[in-house]
Amino acid sequence: MSEKTRVAILGASGYTGAELVRLLALHPHVRITALTADRRAGKEFADVFPHLGGLDLPTLTAIDEVNWDVVDFVFCALPHGTTQEVIAGLPERIKVCDLSADFRLKDTALYEQVYGAPHKAPDLQASVAYGLTEMYREQVRAARIVANPGCYPTGIQLALMPLLKAGLIEAEGIIADAKSGVTGAGRGPKEGTLYAEVTEGIHPYGVGTHRHGPEIDQGLTDAAGQPVVSTFTPHLMPMARGILATIYVQTAKGATADDLRAHLSETFSAEPFVRVLKEGQVPATRHVRGSNYVLLNAFPDRVPGRCILTAVEDNLVKGASGQAVQNMNVMLGFDETTGLMQQPMFP
Repeated sequence: MSEKTRVAILGASGYTGAELVRLLALHPHVRITALTADRRAGKEFADVFPHLGGLDLPTLTAIDEVNWDVVDFVFCALPHGTTQEVIAGLPERIKVCDLSADFRLKDTALYEQVYGAPHKAPDLQASVAYGLTEMYREQVRAARIVANPGCYPTGIQLALMPLLKAGLIEAEGIIADAKSGVTGAGRGPKEGTLYAEVTEGIHPYGVGTHRHGPEIDQGLTDAAGQPVVSTFTPHLMPMARGILATIYVQTAKGATADDLRAHLSETFSAEPFVRVLKEGQVPATRHVRGSNYVLLNAFPDRVPGRCILTAVEDNLVKGASGQAVQNMNVMLGFDETTGLMQQPMFP
């Protein structure tokens, strides 16, 4: 590799692409050498995102015009269903972090069931690492291709996987109720994300069918060592950024909210981006805005034997681009926090 790792961002005209550029602009070990946006090919990045206009960046181009000889690492921020063939066609020396859902599910038959189309690169799937960094760091370190987790599964799995692995909560009856900002739906114009459709209200969507449900269950099953089928319902909030997950669990016999909080604190004590709050402190999305942090806590329910977990994150940072940069750092042997120590913006 060159002195600085040469990075391409495929699908740079979306929200996650812009966040990647924002974060990498402060990364001392990388240089952005290619930005793609097929429909905006030929435009300057500053014409699409004026807030990043002061950066020295390449002109947007089509994917088939990228010179791969000047690329060492690729972030794929392309729409779901379009990434498998693109990654399969890349030179094998190039490492990849894919922000789409195309490689998140290990079972290609399950992928077809959930996403309604056959997997187009099944031979690659077996070698892909799932990029929930705190849970699968060594697999990420050894991988050529990493599947960045979905935004909702990130906080939910971080809250639940250590507790399931330790046997502190029951595998049955897990309910995750989550709320997201509108950027989670992407930048493309859609009726359901128009200002008048979103403001002054909240509504669930994908009820009982959201594609992140099977992804969440995949991680929980791995942690529990037995099949886990959770109930997951997302909601759209009238805000740009942020995810709040409120998770209801049955505790193991004799376990309390204090036990759950203590175990999460011990598990993540050395992790730079996961913070477990003190007893009684309630995490809020405004406490992580613009940052790569996840805040967790555990509360006793009024019903004995039940506990309520909370997790907050910025869906565009830890839920997407920040975690992708975190995974790149691990894959390339950089300090994991490089380029990611921006503190939350408040208020």
